[in-house]
Amino acid sequence: MIHHPHQFQKGEYPELAIALGFFDGVHIGHQKVISTATSIAKENNWKSAVMTFDPHPSVVLGKGKKPVQYITPLEDKIKFINTLGVDYLFVIRFTSAFSSLEPEEFVNQYLINLNVKHVIAGFDYSYGKFGKGNMELLPKHSKGNFDVTTISKLEKNNEKISSTAIRQLINNGDMQSARKLLGRYYITEGTVVNGDKRGRTIGFPTANVALEGDYLTPKGGIYSVKFFVSGKWENGVCNVGYNPTFTDRKQLSIEVFILDYNQYIYGEKVAIEWHERIRDELKFENVDDLIAEMNKDVETARDYFKKLDKET
Repeated sequence: MIHHPHQFQKGEYPELAIALGFFDGVHIGHQKVISTATSIAKENNWKSAVMTFDPHPSVVLGKGKKPVQYITPLEDKIKFINTLGVDYLFVIRFTSAFSSLEPEEFVNQYLINLNVKHVIAGFDYSYGKFGKGNMELLPKHSKGNFDVTTISKLEKNNEKISSTAIRQLINNGDMQSARKLLGRYYITEGTVVNGDKRGRTIGFPTANVALEGDYLTPKGGIYSVKFFVSGKWENGVCNVGYNPTFTDRKQLSIEVFILDYNQYIYGEKVAIEWHERIRDELKFENVDDLIAEMNKDVETARDYFKKLDKET
């Protein structure tokens, strides 16, 4: 993590082709920006780099009324970027002081002083105080020290590939469409914690997962999911909601019933890979009706994974 004012020394880094952006989600549009940087670096015998920021600028510049939820919290973002063959990853702490830099000051201090020879960013990238710097102005602010490549808007099914679009899809529970824009299934990580243990009394013991990080939680409901535990992916059914049949509680829970699994896993670090929404969470008149519906959910998930196995 790099804090402003930074301590970069001239000559500290080799010549760089650098991708700039917040990169929440590291979706296929972001991957295009980053892969362009690695290609340009390779062509010129430079090193490749990514510069991103944390936290989201809205945390510092917004009114702070609503907490920010991420597609990829910082640790996940670092992990995904590191899979893309980047030599250097710079994470700048986004603070009030940093956000107050004039566009030219940002370029001088964070690009020219970093020995950057080529900058790659999306068409809508902005920088400096009030976001006054943009990709049209960047060549002027570079003062001939580096070249600039702007990545045009990418679309899928006539929709711009963006973190905003992906968030909306996750909020709607449309995990298959989110997968297409991300280039992978949406994954959240957490720890298995003690819950009500009510599921085991009706034949559906569940793993109650406390997410670690400010993840965006998919829309409430029942999902077919993959569940990573003890070094292996298992098939499962996940309930996101409030268990209205049993309680009037207001705290959201994420509970996974793992198919054909009977191990105790309290305290384990786990991951949920979100595949397909099955239905809304419902309040049932009695436990028997709930059990009948859950059996249907399990069969729906089994059918989904059988079909997926045949396709892969």
